[in-house]
Amino acid sequence: MRIAFFVWEYPPVVVGGLGMYAENMARTIVELGHDVAVFALNNGQLPTREIMRGVEVHRPIITDASKVFSLLSEELRGWGNNVKFFSDFFQYNLMSASKLVNSLARKEGFKYDLVSFHDWLNSVAGIIAKDELKIPAVFHAHSTEWGRTGGGSAIVNRLEWEAAGQAEAIITVSHGMKQDLVAHSWPEDKIHVIWNGIDPAIYDPGVCERADAQSLRARYGIGQDDEMILFVGRLTWVKGARNLVQGMPQVLSRHPNARLVLLGEGEEQGELQALASKLGIADKVRFRFEFVPERERILHYAAADLCVFPSTYEPFGIVGLEAMAMERPLVVGAKGVVGLREQVIPSGPDQTGVHVDGNSPMDIAWGIMAALGDKERARMWGRNGRKRVLQHFTWTKVAEQTIRRYQELVGG
Repeated sequence: MRIAFFVWEYPPVVVGGLGMYAENMARTIVELGHDVAVFALNNGQLPTREIMRGVEVHRPIITDASKVFSLLSEELRGWGNNVKFFSDFFQYNLMSASKLVNSLARKEGFKYDLVSFHDWLNSVAGIIAKDELKIPAVFHAHSTEWGRTGGGSAIVNRLEWEAAGQAEAIITVSHGMKQDLVAHSWPEDKIHVIWNGIDPAIYDPGVCERADAQSLRARYGIGQDDEMILFVGRLTWVKGARNLVQGMPQVLSRHPNARLVLLGEGEEQGELQALASKLGIADKVRFRFEFVPERERILHYAAADLCVFPSTYEPFGIVGLEAMAMERPLVVGAKGVVGLREQVIPSGPDQTGVHVDGNSPMDIAWGIMAALGDKERARMWGRNGRKRVLQHFTWTKVAEQTIRRYQELVGG
């Protein structure tokens, strides 16, 4: 098949997990014998067309039309400085769809079998391309506006709704996410669940030298006898970092050598620092407010004794796979729309970690103490986690399932 793949993030422009997903999925689909043309955002410094590891990548160069868009809608005027973001979104979608339809398909003669578009940020391009080329479209719903914001923009909600209605199929990332979409009246018969994946050859505890991991711990002032608890993610309310910090005094009462490292950036940075000081645990919490390169993130997993991701809204949560592939035991949020609970087995011989209520600091503390209370058992959870990743969560398995769904649409 030849697939047109619309995604906002694509390396080197990566903000979060969607960029990692896009890169690995596109490359793996090509390795399976198909052609993929990716249409992604250009930061103004990138080629408008290039081949990256067999994937053809197109990035139109856009202009700033903020003043024009602020005239069109009262809601957009309320976006303030973020109207520039909407301007970028709309121009990227129109220019990407036009390049696919007019340049590649009509002028250069490429025949595309299917349109794959991801989240609302690519909805306009996906719908235009589907209609112009008369081919089926798949809407990949990685998250929703109501889940991310608790309600959010009427414009974004409308775009998500239209994308769900126009696409021939919807692929989402967890069964919990599917249940949430159905609860919001999305068409259940269109929705299919395919988990995300990871490259276990990259996320492998064997690639990290013990001395490097110890050196990283030393940078944070964490000794060999201390217990390093790692959080990785955006510092925003749905990730549960605030509740994690609030639960740390209870953890420290039982495990005084515990040290929490929060790795990420977001709007809660100042609040989290103030909270740690207020609770009197500022010397037990280490903050690293930046998006670190993948290699350094892997080293953080290798250095940690336990990973904690107490999300309250996390349709999938690829950090869970990263930690499991690195043989780390996990404590994860499992209440609400949280795909982490489908990754982590909380009991039995195949246990990989503990499920908690991410809304409850006390429950998070209980989960951490359960993991730290038996180090050998926790190491077994880590080994089980890597086995589970190898069995269910490689990019090859994810791409094969996705291609089968695409082929059903094309064949039908």
